Amino acid sequence: MKHELVGRHKLGTQLSFALYGAANRMARLHKPFLEPLGLTFPQYLVMLELYGGTPRGVGELGAALGMDTGTITPLLKRLEALSMITRTRDRNDERRVMINLTQAGEALREELWGVTDKIRTACQLDEVGLTTLRDTLTALARPAHD
Repeated sequence: MKHELVGRHKLGTQLSFALYGAANRMARLHKPFLEPLGLTFPQYLVMLELYGGTPRGVGELGAALGMDTGTITPLLKRLEALSMITRTRDRNDERRVMINLTQAGEALREELWGVTDKIRTACQLDEVGLTTLRDTLTALARPAHD
């Protein structure tokens, strides 16, 4: 029984280390492409999400990225300081802040999607492998029932 528990703990630890290592590698792979653009990996993720459509409320954007308001707000402030986005109060609900891309932010669209393609190549997985991995990680990150 004790050996079985140790084995289970070891597997859990290995999964944790594997996920941690993969997340760090993913951020490192992006760095040389994003640094010249003045973007961090989390800012890049925000920009990709915004390319899916704007205007977006801060809460909606945070939920889509799995980030709470305390995490996403500083990212948005820095992107605004870089003139990539605007943050404005919703005219219909002053409590809501709406995010829009600026011309400068929009101008990076193709270059940032190009980064995504370069990372896909660096991962050395075919389309099926990438889709399977993404879906597995998404399910792990956002389980149906917490």
